[in-house]
Amino acid sequence: MVRKTIIRTKLKEIEESVKLVEENTPETFKEFSGLGLVKDGIYKRLEFSIENIFDICSILNSDLKLGVPGEEEDVFENLLRDNIISNEMGEKLRAMKAFRNILVHRYGKIDDEIAFNILKKHLPDFYDFMEKIEELLKKF
Repeated sequence: MVRKTIIRTKLKEIEESVKLVEENTPETFKEFSGLGLVKDGIYKRLEFSIENIFDICSILNSDLKLGVPGEEEDVFENLLRDNIISNEMGEKLRAMKAFRNILVHRYGKIDDEIAFNILKKHLPDFYDFMEKIEELLKKF
């Protein structure tokens, strides 16, 4: 039995955060670099969204009894192995994990220009994930 309610709650939280990020992210890096606390809020919402994605993947791994993961990466591998997610989505999730690690651990200092470019290019990945998970939930 898949915990659909919990997963859908997390999907809603992701959607709300991503919309806030979209609404508050300017078109140019110059504007973005001057946002101050708003920029920090954008980073925090992205981190929160990525954490929710990992939570959803872990819930699916557990509920579908795909195996006990030794590491975070094993959850993705289990979902890939059982065709719950595609290879393309697996790559997107790995990229999100790497970006989250930069946000959380602030290796050195976040390069705002790189983060801005990642944000502009990969924000649609969140919607892609939400769509795929919703399709999956309809099958259960």
